[in-house]
Amino acid sequence: QNISDTMMVLPKLSTGLDVNVRFTGVSDFEYTPECIIFDLLNIPLYHGWLVDPQIPEQVQAVGRLSYNQLVEKIITCKQASDSSLVSEGLVAEQFLESSASQLTFHGLCELTARAREGELGVFFRNNHFSTMVKHKGHLYLLVTDQGFLQEERVVWESLHSVDGDSSFCDSDFHLSHAPGRAGVTPDPPDHRQQQSQVDQDFLMALSLQEGQLVPSVLSDLELARQLQHEEYQQPHPHPHPQP
Repeated sequence: QNISDTMMVLPKLSTGLDVNVRFTGVSDFEYTPECIIFDLLNIPLYHGWLVDPQIPEQVQAVGRLSYNQLVEKIITCKQASDSSLVSEGLVAEQFLESSASQLTFHGLCELTARAREGELGVFFRNNHFSTMVKHKGHLYLLVTDQGFLQEERVVWESLHSVDGDSSFCDSDFHLSHAPGRAGVTPDPPDHRQQQSQVDQDFLMALSLQEGQLVPSVLSDLELARQLQHEEYQQPHPHPHPQP
């Protein structure tokens, strides 16, 4: 049955897979047919979006819910008449906002501890799948950005910070800099703004489905779209490697 399910999922590989994280462990995902592929091929699938066990109110608010379930809970709690439920919903929402990069410090620590030395795995973050390897106790992601297509010395990118501060390495994991970028690490994408937009879109869609629209969700969504529109209107220069 698993093989049959996998054959049905394979055509989706060209357009992306549907996975839904749980915030309790780096290997915890809501089980979907897409996950069968990783199981059959014995390829570990990881993420680093974990709730900090040292923050009990967040642990209680998030629980073992998946991302989609947590967003639904936030909407339900916001509309509740019970103040304790409203408070719990706000705590859950604050967790999503504070970890919009989808990588927490606790998650990074757990990820480093869980991954095995020399093991190739897949790291899921911001709806993107990356090849990940652990080399001499450090995590690295395979660089697939088109901007580095001609940079032979840029193969791996270190994963050692939740803030996007990373270094590039060659195929032997020696520190390297792309020509024209010596000593400079390109600005990471604004994962917080991207994820905030996704969260607000999802919240609004669920609210509309239920026949009610949360005012704060709508105002935040309008603001996010306005900021995104202004950003698109601004020119974005692209640095070119120097000869």
